[in-house]
Amino acid sequence: MRLLITGGTGFVGRRLVERALAAGHEPMVVSRDPERARSRLPEGVKIAASATALAEARPQAIVNLAGEPIADRRWSEAQKARLIASRCDTTRDVVELCRQLDAVGAAPGVLVSGSAMGFYGDQGERDVTEETPPHEEFAHQLCQRWESEAQKAEAYGVRVARLRIGLVLDAGGGTLAKMLPAFRLGLGGRLGDGRQYMPWVHREDLVGMLLFLLERDDLGGAFNGSAPNPVTNAEFTRALGRHLHRPTRLCVPAPLLKFGLGEMSRLLLTGARMRPARLQDAGFTFRYATLDEALAAIFAQR
Repeated sequence: MRLLITGGTGFVGRRLVERALAAGHEPMVVSRDPERARSRLPEGVKIAASATALAEARPQAIVNLAGEPIADRRWSEAQKARLIASRCDTTRDVVELCRQLDAVGAAPGVLVSGSAMGFYGDQGERDVTEETPPHEEFAHQLCQRWESEAQKAEAYGVRVARLRIGLVLDAGGGTLAKMLPAFRLGLGGRLGDGRQYMPWVHREDLVGMLLFLLERDDLGGAFNGSAPNPVTNAEFTRALGRHLHRPTRLCVPAPLLKFGLGEMSRLLLTGARMRPARLQDAGFTFRYATLDEALAAIFAQR
């Protein structure tokens, strides 16, 4: 399969490229910095600055993972606009590629487009499946606009699957890369009251979901990209401390986070008890269904 990947130099994208190559696929990557991408990807992977620049390669499938990290900067109005543009502009380019290829009878069969757990906004302690109505806030608006752009590819006969991704765990990057320095020093602790849910997924399972959705012609629409056993922030904190053999008695008070981060503090203080109902119903099998299994595998690599 000729597989086009946007965001292919990111934490998830790089692993997807590796597994796609191992499975005999032909990955090609869209990167804003092709020269830098060549230094981060296996030799022989085709790289271009835009999706439409790869039209002549006629990709048969697309995975769309591009987007500026949501928590790297405080959410000023300008930053919100950048977050939206980084997702929607790339997705529009992908849909334009689908249009161009459809015009010559070569539209890709499938687009698996990334989204995030933020689609649902703050959901308290209720179970959240793909059918749960969202809570209206910026994170939802961002994901909704991202998903809406991706769905436009359906007009060209492309099957579209939208994967709402949880916190991605593995060694060498993702969520843990930001948390481990403080936890290793014994300075880790819960955020606010710790009752907010943190949907998480091991990177290997997430890449497995992407490949699963590429291959299953009967699957389209929204899918929750998280492990079947979400945990609260307090439970996550205790589990991480246990695997690192470090205390986790500290707490970052909610007012302090709100003062320091403004509206972006909602990413840390609210959550969704998200469950991958549709993927499980379709027969997807998790390698790491519980947080303890995932952390044990991650720290065994060190």
